[in-house]
Amino acid sequence: QLPHVFVNCVECFTLRLLLEQILNKLNHLSSSEGECSTQITCETFNDFVRLFKQITKAESLKDQTVYIVLDKAEYLRDMEAYLLPGFLRLQELTDRNVTVIFLSEIVWEKFRPNTGCFEPFVLYFPDYSIGNLQKILSHDHPPEYSADFYAAYINILLGVFYTVCRDLKELRHLAVLNFPKYCEPVVKGEASERDTRKLWRNIEPHLKKAMQTVYLREISSSQWEKLQKDDTDPGQLKGLSAYTHVELPYYSKFILIAAYLASYNPARTDKRFFLKHHGKIKKTNFLKKHEKTSNHLLGPKPFPLDRLLAILYSIVDSRVAPTANIFSQITSLVTLQLLTLVGHDDQLDGPKYKCTVSLDFIRAIARQV
Repeated sequence: QLPHVFVNCVECFTLRLLLEQILNKLNHLSSSEGECSTQITCETFNDFVRLFKQITKAESLKDQTVYIVLDKAEYLRDMEAYLLPGFLRLQELTDRNVTVIFLSEIVWEKFRPNTGCFEPFVLYFPDYSIGNLQKILSHDHPPEYSADFYAAYINILLGVFYTVCRDLKELRHLAVLNFPKYCEPVVKGEASERDTRKLWRNIEPHLKKAMQTVYLREISSSQWEKLQKDDTDPGQLKGLSAYTHVELPYYSKFILIAAYLASYNPARTDKRFFLKHHGKIKKTNFLKKHEKTSNHLLGPKPFPLDRLLAILYSIVDSRVAPTANIFSQITSLVTLQLLTLVGHDDQLDGPKYKCTVSLDFIRAIARQV
């Protein structure tokens, strides 16, 4: 109920559009219902300050604080350099009771101006709880179904996805995409809206497929609908697996390949595989009876850091210096759970790692390099 102007910076992508939108909405607030106000034009920030002063002289805004809410405020960084500092000092420039509120999903440090900046008050909003998400998503229920029926569906959806996804937009996308499959038994007359057990059994396998594909937006909505109709495995869709969309830094890909080779190949084979002049090795001495079993069935073996680096240097074409950048990328792979830090065997030994990814994953990475 306070006088405010709400503007989306994605829609107002130029300086003129943004300033005119604010002024015209503000003018609409100040004018009475019977008046037909003309559209205000504004091309510069100086004109904006002058026109803002004129509009806020109106009796309806004279003794009140005016609020300007700029959603997606990070887009202001792409406009004129003086715009963000100007909005931060708008109260000082106009000599009016005005508060500018920036809404953004990016921290303030990412778009703080270098000069002329007045530091704003920063408020951090916590993530939605599962109860908040339940209430918000339940408002989207289609009119042809009851609110209780859709709320039960949202409850099932959150039970599956809440542990891995808290983003409201992603959850809303998933809810809209999978709801027709949830309603299928009701539409066919095989179940009623209250038969939650039967509805759950019908939707469960499709939600598991959604965990593999739609959560990361690897396929479009139309492809997902076709996938549900055909009842095929999402892994069969060529080029849509999560493995083919892994984006890692350049050297991280080679580190991961080297880690896989170190995990599944015995250490004594390194000389044969990675040295050009390794000499002749007799095949009878090379293989033992217990090594004829596939190493993939036995699982990954731990390997020391120096062996990982030795294999890395041999498979990368250019010379790689053991810099802090390389070690930080190894740490990042551990954080992403693509590598596992096993620990130390003794006081003198360095850290040991295991590669936790599959052969298909490594093949996809190898195609990229």
